[in-house]
Amino acid sequence: MKLYNLKNYCEQVDFLKAVKMGLGKKQGLFFPIDLPIIPKNQLEEIIEMDFLTRSIKILSMFIGNEIKINDLTKYVHNAFSFSKPRIIPVTKNISCLELFHGPTLAFKDFGARFMAQIISHLNKNNDITTTILTATSGDTGAAVAHAFYKIKNVKVIILYPKGKISKLQESLFCTLGENITTIAINGSFDECQELVKKAFNDEKLKKKTGLNSANSINISRLLAQVCYFFEAYALLSKENRKKLIISVPCGNFGNLTAGLLAKSMGLPIQSFIAATNINNTVPRFLKSRKWKPYNCISTISNAMDISRPNNWPRVEELFSRKKWNLNTLGFGSVSDQITTETLLKLKNIGYISEPHAAVAFQLLEKKVKEDEFGLFLGTAHPSKFKDVVENVLDIKIKLPKKLKKPSKLPILSHYMKPNFEKLKTFLK
Repeated sequence: MKLYNLKNYCEQVDFLKAVKMGLGKKQGLFFPIDLPIIPKNQLEEIIEMDFLTRSIKILSMFIGNEIKINDLTKYVHNAFSFSKPRIIPVTKNISCLELFHGPTLAFKDFGARFMAQIISHLNKNNDITTTILTATSGDTGAAVAHAFYKIKNVKVIILYPKGKISKLQESLFCTLGENITTIAINGSFDECQELVKKAFNDEKLKKKTGLNSANSINISRLLAQVCYFFEAYALLSKENRKKLIISVPCGNFGNLTAGLLAKSMGLPIQSFIAATNINNTVPRFLKSRKWKPYNCISTISNAMDISRPNNWPRVEELFSRKKWNLNTLGFGSVSDQITTETLLKLKNIGYISEPHAAVAFQLLEKKVKEDEFGLFLGTAHPSKFKDVVENVLDIKIKLPKKLKKPSKLPILSHYMKPNFEKLKTFLK
C-alpha cells in the first residue's frame, strides 16, 4: 500500500511507514494512492461474511502484502475481540448503529486497538521505544490508553483539556499509570491538538523520543473504522439497504472519512450527513465555501468541541479523487438546547442516548424521507456522559462494570499550561 502526503504529493510512503510516522512533512496527512474498489459481483459475497472475516478482507485490500495474511488475521482478531456493532431500531425508518460495546464503551476502541496491534508488529524485532503522543476531547484518550496499556516498548502521553471532558471519561484513562501518562492542559482541545502538531513538526524531538500519534490522523485507525460501515450494511434488511442515509456525529471527522472510504470501495450508501454541535466550522464552510474556524465553545457534546477538524482535508481529497460533488454531502449543526430536547424526545420514544448521538439523530430525522432509511451513529455509551444524561432525562444510569472500578480510582494526571516549550521539556 502506497500513500502520499496531502501537503506534499512527492512524499510517498508504504503503509507501515505511514503508521510509524503518523504525519508527513509540514504536518501533512497520508492518503492512499490507490483506492480499492469491490466489483459489484463480489460485494454480496463480502457482505455475507462474518464481521472478522470481512474486516480482514477489507483491510487486506488496502494493506496488500505488507503484512502477511496470517499476521493480519491475528491482529484483527486481537483488535476486535469484543462485541461487534449492533443496530437498534428507534423509529419506523431510523435506527442507531451502536459502536460502543468495546472495552472503553466508545467507537474509538476499533481504531485504537487495531493501531496498537500494528505498532506491536513494527516493534516486535527491535528494542526501540515508541512514544505515542495524542490529544483527546474525551473518548480517544480512553481507547488509546487501554489499547496500548502495558504493551512492550510503547509509552503513551495523552493531552486533554482540563475540566472539559466528563469525569467518567477522565477516570477511564487517567487512572491507569504504568506506561500511560496523562496531562490536563489548561485550555481547549484545539490547543491540545496544536501542541501535538508542534511536537510532530520538531524533527529533533521526533527522532529523540520516537514520536507517533494515535489520533484519527493515523491511517491505521482510519482504515479500521471502515470495517464497521460494512458491518452496518450487512446487519440491515435488503429493503433498508436500498436508500441508506448515515448521520455521523463529527468532531475530528475521522468517522465520516472512514464511512466515505467505505462508499468509495463500492458500499452502496446513498448519502452521509456531517452532524456537528455549534462548533460548526465544516457546516459553515459547506454553506459559504469559506473556511473560518471560530474559537472553540464548550458544549454538552464535548467530544465534538473541535473547530479545526484534522481529517477534513482527507474528506475534500476523497471527493476530488472520486469526482463527487461536495454539495451532495448533508450537513448541519445543533445547539445545546436542541440537543437537550432531542435527548428527551429519544427517551419518550424509548431509546436512552447521549448528546453526540442525539446531534446525529436530530439532523437525520429532519432530512430523511419516508422512502429512505436512516442510521445515526451511537459513538459512546450513555453512562460515559452520566451527569448530563441524568440531569436532562431525570433518571439514574447504572454504571457498567467497565466504568465502576476506574470511577473510584485517583486521577494520576499532570497539569500544564498550553505551552509547547514546557511540553517539549516534559517529553525529553
